[in-house]
Amino acid sequence: MPYTETAGTEAAPATRLRWWTELPLILLVYACYSAGRLLVRGDVSDAVDHGLAILRIEKALYLNAEHPLNRLFTREPWLGIPADFWYASLHYLVTPAILIWLFRSRAVHFRAARTWLMTSTFIGLIGFTLLPTCPPRLLDAGHGFVDTMAHYSSYGWWGGEASAPRGLGGMTNQYAAMPSLHVGWALWCGVILWRYGRTRLTRTAAVVYPLVTTIVVMGTANHYFLDAAAGAAVMGAGLLLAPVVTRYADRVKARLLPRVTAAPADSSATGSPNVSAGCHTSAGEQIPRQRHPEPRYGTGTEPGASPSDAGEGAPAPAR
Repeated sequence: MPYTETAGTEAAPATRLRWWTELPLILLVYACYSAGRLLVRGDVSDAVDHGLAILRIEKALYLNAEHPLNRLFTREPWLGIPADFWYASLHYLVTPAILIWLFRSRAVHFRAARTWLMTSTFIGLIGFTLLPTCPPRLLDAGHGFVDTMAHYSSYGWWGGEASAPRGLGGMTNQYAAMPSLHVGWALWCGVILWRYGRTRLTRTAAVVYPLVTTIVVMGTANHYFLDAAAGAAVMGAGLLLAPVVTRYADRVKARLLPRVTAAPADSSATGSPNVSAGCHTSAGEQIPRQRHPEPRYGTGTEPGASPSDAGEGAPAPAR
């Protein structure tokens, strides 16, 4: 489905998007995301080293936002418990909801937005593979972090191992912290709401949702600040690569799917289109066998006579 975009305008796709083709594609990408987090575990010691290296970099840059937020969320249940629910649920609810809203009410923009999200997600999976990172909550207690989801696990459906439902923590990769796709997906949602939302409420949500998500992932000790920054960078890279991915997908589709071309018109029938069975019209006819009145000729002239036969100055017969 070719998609073109010019400055300030976006053209509608040539073919209408169908939910039964879009839904399996989105589910496939999400399955790859989940499987990538599960299968690419890496070495635990390497993941811990990467986490400590991030802490050292942040200390050198004076970016220690995780410790004060984590202490606040641990000390104040009225902040920590909602933050845990925010982290454990909205990541999996808001993004699909905005995809559905975009598909139903802003279909012209859906393909570009969906491709951006998917491209960024695959870039994030590369980050999980190349740089397994121990989140702050899994570091030694001497580093001063408290796992708020374990601390408040009696209030929610999650257990002490991860944000997964209780008893399923072993089915997730807890060392897939760099980059933070919680922040990346939230940023995508914010951009979509800001760009295509028409109300003040959607504009407010566009700012609040990614900002609060960034605070939550650090306060719950699930991500470092640099994880959040990397999540934003991944979305930026996905935005730049999405047009390339779209063009490549169009080329692959053009090669795999047969092109339907219109049959050439029969030139012999152009002058006499069929009106009914066995009945044709000729040039000048409005209905079969019904011609316009023949032109009248002057005295002494015949239909085929030339002007010289009819006398000089006589008009030529109509043809």
